[in-house]
Amino acid sequence: MKPETPAKPKGLPGDQVAKASELVNYQDGAVVSREIVKRPTGSVTLFAFDEGQGLSEHTAPFDALAPWNSHRNCGSSRSVYSTGRVQVLEGEAGISIAGQPHRLQGGEMILMPAGQPHALKALKRFKMILTMIRS
Repeated sequence: MKPETPAKPKGLPGDQVAKASELVNYQDGAVVSREIVKRPTGSVTLFAFDEGQGLSEHTAPFDALAPWNSHRNCGSSRSVYSTGRVQVLEGEAGISIAGQPHRLQGGEMILMPAGQPHALKALKRFKMILTMIRS
């Protein structure tokens, strides 16, 4: 009988410093996610989007905060995104909220209100942190 190999931890140890952008890797033609905190009151998930990938339009019961710059609009192509606080770590994304397009780059954020349809698409490869708070 083979000895069991311990499962690789999904989350982030509470006593270690880590670079968020190094905790999730890009994969060609895909969206990769890694949940690093999960509690009944919310979660923190890292995402890496290959260029052209996205999440299709949907609504969520909670507000979501995402990086943004109100002075730049993205193209009309739509893909969607999830709920929570979004912080773009690197790269460039387009987020549409209730039909209003926004272009986001590393360090920018925007609130995606609960109940409003929203979508997300990688204009260039990008990584982000999604923080969801349930209340």
